[in-house]
This record gives sequence, structure tokens and C-alpha cells, in this order.
Amino acid sequence: MKKIFFGIFGALLFASAANAEIDAAKAENFIKDLTRQGIEEIINADVSKQEKDARFYRLFNENLDMNKIGQFVLGRYWRASTPEQKKEFIDVYRELNIKTWGSRFDEFKGKKFVFKGTTPLNSKNASNQIFVDTEVPMEEGKPVKVVWRVEDSKKGYKVVDIIIENVSLAISARNEYTSVIQKSPNGVDGLIAELKAKL
Repeated sequence: MKKIFFGIFGALLFASAANAEIDAAKAENFIKDLTRQGIEEIINADVSKQEKDARFYRLFNENLDMNKIGQFVLGRYWRASTPEQKKEFIDVYRELNIKTWGSRFDEFKGKKFVFKGTTPLNSKNASNQIFVDTEVPMEEGKPVKVVWRVEDSKKGYKVVDIIIENVSLAISARNEYTSVIQKSPNGVDGLIAELKAKL
């Protein structure tokens, strides 16, 4: 069951400084609302698959900062990419994650996120970010630990990473994509082509 968590867009982001510390209670309520919407309005909703997909697309785009996530995942290659490559990468990366999680979302049926509080980041430059700690009980074995990295940005609260059982999905994606770019004779264009093929 743990594999259901590992198809999503990955997302440990470089932290940006803020003038005031993030409100822990608001960050936790943001994730509570996000998970509630996912379960009640998508998984358990008596609507067509097309409508579920549309709802998931909106939920995903409204609550994850895909531009920032994509920049981190592409790493040093982001700075060297052309504006066209950046746009194309973000577009295909977003679409791939939405399709991946849209097809797997029903696996959350019957699951419930248990909230375990929040944990501050150990960085003076990340006062606008916080970890929201949750667990998901499984039928067998221990609950799966799911930690949400939340940022209070100019666009409101956004998820910028998900850490499953101490594995950052963003760092995992960054390592994978870096390897693809280094092995491809076409660099970033080669990565984009590979992601399009997965779609």
C-alpha cells in the first residue's frame, strides 16, 4: 500500500525568507482541508470519472506550487535552460504528476490521515515554511508517516514537498531527473521527451 504515495510529483523546495513566521495552526488546517477535499469530494463522491479527474486537477493545481517544485527538481539545469525549455518542462511535469495521482487516487478509499502536529524547519531562512506531520493507518503493519512541507507564500499556503517514510519525493525526483539529463545526449530536451513518453 505504501507504493501509492510514491508516484506524485516530488517537491523539497529551496526555502525563501519571510518577514514573519508561518502560522502552524493555519498550515495544519490547510492540509486537513486538502486531505478532506481529496477524500470526500473526489474519492467518495458519486460522480463520473471525468468529473473526478477534473476535481483532482483543480485540487492539485490549487494546492501545490508546481512552478517552484519544478525549478527545484530540475536543479542546476533550470538556470541553464531556455525559457521555452522551462515552460515545456513544467507543463509536462505537471501533467505527468496529475495523471499519475489521478489514476491512483482511488487507492486512498477508506484511508484517513491522522494529524500528529507540526515541526518547524531548522533554518533561519525558512520561517515561512513548516512540516505538517501525519500518519495513514494501513490494514497491516505500522502506519505510513507522511510529512507535508507547507509554505506561506504570496500565493497563500502551498505544498512544496511530501516526505514519505523519511524519503523526500522532490529530492528523489531531482536525483532521477539529473541522472536522465546526464545520460541523454539531448540534455534537458531528452528528459522532456522521456516524460512525454510516460504520458
